[in-house]
Amino acid sequence: MKEKLLLMFTVFLLVGSLSACSDEGNTFETKTYTPEGIVVNGIDVQVTDREIVVVLSDDGQFHIDYAESAKEFYDISVSDNGILTMVSESDKTWTDYIGGSKSAGADKITIQIPNATLSVLTLCTTKEDISLPALTVTEQLTLSTNGGEISFENISAASSITLENKNGDIVGAITGSYDDYTITCTIKKGKSNLPGEKGGGNKTLTAINNNGDIDIEFISE
Repeated sequence: MKEKLLLMFTVFLLVGSLSACSDEGNTFETKTYTPEGIVVNGIDVQVTDREIVVVLSDDGQFHIDYAESAKEFYDISVSDNGILTMVSESDKTWTDYIGGSKSAGADKITIQIPNATLSVLTLCTTKEDISLPALTVTEQLTLSTNGGEISFENISAASSITLENKNGDIVGAITGSYDDYTITCTIKKGKSNLPGEKGGGNKTLTAINNNGDIDIEFISE
């Protein structure tokens, strides 16, 4: 009996120690990245398990509001051709998943975009939502998640729009005529108001969903 109690006490101490170490690595600090003095022509965000919210900027500047810890952080940079990239990086081990909890807001990235036209916008995440306000992209717009919702208001792209999801809905409005787009839609275990195939448009719209609905409205300019 004493041996069993000793074993249980040892396990309790071990778990407590690992949890304490995990908490230290999961202390998140809120930050803001602003590319001052740099021309931004496009945005490419590739993250995991983060909600991505795009809003219009009040001061005419690009800002990314986020939170990171010593274990979960981001590589943020602007390329020579003006593409602002944000990529998830992690230094977590299996002990970091024992106990602990994220700080409020750690699972959310807010991207503030000024009233300026981007050439490309790519937002990819997992297990979380993506939401966009009304905006225009001169070339390509790509939104992708797995386990979240994709929603947008009056978006427009001069070349192509790609929307991809799994285990969540795709809902929104696209500025322009239905006839402007050549459409390819693939859906499984869900409903869609788009045709599987439609030609004749000078722009392309690709919508892919598995275990979720697609509901896209076209709004005349």
